Amino acid sequence: MDYIKQKLSLLTTQPGCYLMKNCDGVIIYVGKAKNLKNRVSSYFRGKHTGKTAKLVSEIVDFEYITVNSEVESLILENNLIKKYNPKYNILLKDDKTYPYIELTNEDVPRLKIVRTLSRKKNTNYLYGPYPNVTAARGVVNLLNRMYPIRKCNTYGTKPCLYYHIKQCLGYCTNKVDPNEINKMKEEIIQFLKGNHTFITNKIVAEMNEYSNNMQYEKALEMKNLLEYIKITLTHQQVEIQDSVDRDIFGFSTDKGYISIQVFFIRSSKIVGRHSKIFSMIENESEELSRYIADFYHNIIKPKEILVPSICDAKLLSEYLNINVKVPQKGEKLRLVNMACENAAISLNEKFELIEKDEKKTVDANEELRKLLNLEKLDRIEIFDNAHLFGTYNVSGMVVFKNGKPFKNEYRKFKISVDQNDDYGTMHEAIYRRYFRVLKDNLERPDLIIVDGGLGQVHVAQEVIDSLYLNIKVVGLKKDDKHATSKLLTSEMEYDIDKRSNLFYLLERMQDEVHNFTINYHKQIRSKGSLESILDPVSGIGEKRKKELLKKYKTINQIKQLPLSELEKILPSKVALELYEYLKSCNNEEAK
Repeated sequence: MDYIKQKLSLLTTQPGCYLMKNCDGVIIYVGKAKNLKNRVSSYFRGKHTGKTAKLVSEIVDFEYITVNSEVESLILENNLIKKYNPKYNILLKDDKTYPYIELTNEDVPRLKIVRTLSRKKNTNYLYGPYPNVTAARGVVNLLNRMYPIRKCNTYGTKPCLYYHIKQCLGYCTNKVDPNEINKMKEEIIQFLKGNHTFITNKIVAEMNEYSNNMQYEKALEMKNLLEYIKITLTHQQVEIQDSVDRDIFGFSTDKGYISIQVFFIRSSKIVGRHSKIFSMIENESEELSRYIADFYHNIIKPKEILVPSICDAKLLSEYLNINVKVPQKGEKLRLVNMACENAAISLNEKFELIEKDEKKTVDANEELRKLLNLEKLDRIEIFDNAHLFGTYNVSGMVVFKNGKPFKNEYRKFKISVDQNDDYGTMHEAIYRRYFRVLKDNLERPDLIIVDGGLGQVHVAQEVIDSLYLNIKVVGLKKDDKHATSKLLTSEMEYDIDKRSNLFYLLERMQDEVHNFTINYHKQIRSKGSLESILDPVSGIGEKRKKELLKKYKTINQIKQLPLSELEKILPSKVALELYEYLKSCNNEEAK
């Protein structure tokens, strides 16, 4: 603590970012401040509760970087969080991406569902965001049905099924008047902007025509489409009639948690909303501003954002490079208040579920730390093996951080020797993993769990000791019914109460690594089976095997191919030999 006090006395009053570190020198939190000295010192003064108290208890050192303005500090903070992915910052990270409807700007347009992460810069028309992919797909299906626009990615040599059921004009073979295409395009754009008049009139006209022709089933179908538009596509109207795309942010706080609600307003209608609840480290103003700054990483920015008065609108406007306002009166203030009310409702409804989730993850993780007498337990790496009678040996590793799966860092290991040797498989996987950890200076786990008994624990611990790593290894033992029963180390066994949150966490880890490893084993086995069957055919080497594997996933698919299809990929002689070989295999199986 004297060391911390000494560093605090040297802090500057300039704006900048600070990086809190734990006993291993790992960055566990990144924050920004107008005044570094005041902000960083506040962590070590007075009494803290909740996540802030837990953070402070782990801080043994800190670094700081000064900048010239608060905007620069916000930019730097965002970049540092992405770079280091600190333990206490990932609580607010949101990987949510929303679907958009894209109308391509081609001679004959197509409708597609896209997400912003995969979207490239182009001149196509984008509409959304939609609350979920089902809603977006429903709109696309409706428009594709009502307008005979292009459905195919590439043009065929003859009209497809869509042409014959009158949902396409056969652009691949027919010459279509560009004016007719432009008219359809304009009506679709109007519909996506919120004007449903064109398509509603179109459906009503078709419904009446079917009814007059006594085609009552089709008339009923049209009636159901009208109901779909009324229920699904008619959104809540707002009194702002300027058609500016806006996002409205609101918040509510209680018991150390902040709830954030976002309304998406497009063409003067609320088309969807997003909510997020997480525990606070900073004050509500800092947490909300940081969340808004990071929110548009995966989402297209609107023309304007409305925020509560606790936000620094000028700072956010400079950072996001869009218009950010704090409304003072009228309909805009009503919308912000409505977003805040919804945030409060969401927090009240979900708080009990959040508390239960904390007990099942974070609290259970802390219980495991105490049980094993570990100084800290932030990261756990769990291993499992899979093979088929000694062949297609694989191992999988999953990662849990603070009691929750961290899928970006899952790893697969294809074992070099095919033999029925579970200990040898575990030895190779553990060695390869932690040799790489040392070589590339990767983050080390606080605990290694192997899905197996004492033998696997001893093998893993021997490898860890040989690499001079100080990491505890434990095993998860199963009973006769293949269910998790005990946690064991090389020294002792622990009976875990099957009704406890710790048992729930361990069982979840065991299921996660088992499913991950088995799925990988199935992939390897299916590819390996196909490769081994192709081995006797001369002229099929590694390159041609890969081409066949890429196009046809199973051997049964290849067996059903005519010779003419095989000749498209392989030389005629090789194709004939493969065809005859597979035919003989079929005859053998039939005997």
